[in-house]
Amino acid sequence: MKRFFSMILVLLGLYYSVIAQEVSRKEVEKISWFKEARFGMFVHWGLYSILGGTYNGRTMPDTALANGKSWYAEWIQQRLEIPNNEYQALVEKFNPSRFNADEWIKEAKNAGMKYFVITAKHHDGFALWDSNVSNYDIAATPLRGRDILGELVDACKKYGLKYGFYYSHWQDWEHPNGAIPYWKPARKSRDFEKYWKEKSLPQVQELIERYDPDLLWFDTWDEEAKELITPARRDELIHLVRKLSSKCLINGRIAMHDPGNEIDFLEMMDNAYPKQLLDKPWQTPATMNHTWAWHSKDFNWKSSGQMLRYLVSNASKGGNYLLNIGPKPDGTLPPPAIRRLREMGAWMLTHGEAVYATQPLRDVPTNKGVVLTQKRIEGGQIIYAHILDELPDNTLKLAIAKDKIQNCQLVETGEMRNVKSDGNKGVTISLPEKDPYDNAIRVLKLYVKE
Repeated sequence: MKRFFSMILVLLGLYYSVIAQEVSRKEVEKISWFKEARFGMFVHWGLYSILGGTYNGRTMPDTALANGKSWYAEWIQQRLEIPNNEYQALVEKFNPSRFNADEWIKEAKNAGMKYFVITAKHHDGFALWDSNVSNYDIAATPLRGRDILGELVDACKKYGLKYGFYYSHWQDWEHPNGAIPYWKPARKSRDFEKYWKEKSLPQVQELIERYDPDLLWFDTWDEEAKELITPARRDELIHLVRKLSSKCLINGRIAMHDPGNEIDFLEMMDNAYPKQLLDKPWQTPATMNHTWAWHSKDFNWKSSGQMLRYLVSNASKGGNYLLNIGPKPDGTLPPPAIRRLREMGAWMLTHGEAVYATQPLRDVPTNKGVVLTQKRIEGGQIIYAHILDELPDNTLKLAIAKDKIQNCQLVETGEMRNVKSDGNKGVTISLPEKDPYDNAIRVLKLYVKE
């Protein structure tokens, strides 16, 4: 009898071991697309887009206010102190007659982006879908009857992009108990619980059940959310997502002060770029200019070359780049944004292999202004050297033994380059002369043996 029970225990142990391995495999597969994608599109679009950063003769940033200076046009209701009834009346004016989901996602696809995230609900509390939980939504606008999010989801599926939604689970300026900015009296936890149960959790459930997203982008920052997004509420929300979806990823800003171990990837602060490798998958949410939402007076556009350098620098540290656009109130993308997307897409067309599905390369010294990515192949690896800045004597230095390098070529043209020993366990590689007007990132591709 003892032998029988011992066999049962052994079989049970094997069974649970197999189950654990299967669960682990599925978890790895769930995050794999995100780790390979490297580049995504973020969109901030809602009622605030109508105002374009200006209200009643005042334009953000406005230093006359006690609550400080900010370009973030999606915060206009609070920053320029617009009365609730005036701001919420914008639902009657939200009529983006030129919105075309296919055009948006096609631009993302052609830019080399692999996923798309849009503000389903920002801090103002307005829902970009017909919500059963709240009447402050798309159904109250002249667009009633159209499913904006559904059209975007369909376009993502058509062009092969993963998709997700930004959902402001903490701040909500429409619900009487949602969190509000720090310069106003803080909500008490027992009052916030009403918002949490009445709106936040039910709307997250709606988004998952209706649209089956690949990720949810939650938003808190620093210590400010600590009193309301407690570990218990954080875990309650995570549990809800896990119960409803086996594929939906969760970002670290669900509780940035204490994200816990159950999130899928870390989210940096706005336009923040870590200098070191991180253990978990991660991404930087970034703007093309100062604002996230459309701001008609923000002319501070970054160049496509600068943004590509952020992208490849993140990739060299194992991170993603989620680049934002603020569409106009009529539903079109701003021409400066389109121009930059297309310029970035042209570079990605010829250099995408050096970005997608690459991993960081540790402990290989090289020139300042050069970042490295790699891919493992049978018998060795491919190393990509991204040359972000001009190099002294137009020469790349790498701490790799010459006899390990099979060949070296420029990614864009395939032109072979000569590899010379530097006499000190490394190599030097001269680059062809560069057009002084061309600031594109050049990338060398090296096949390296084990």
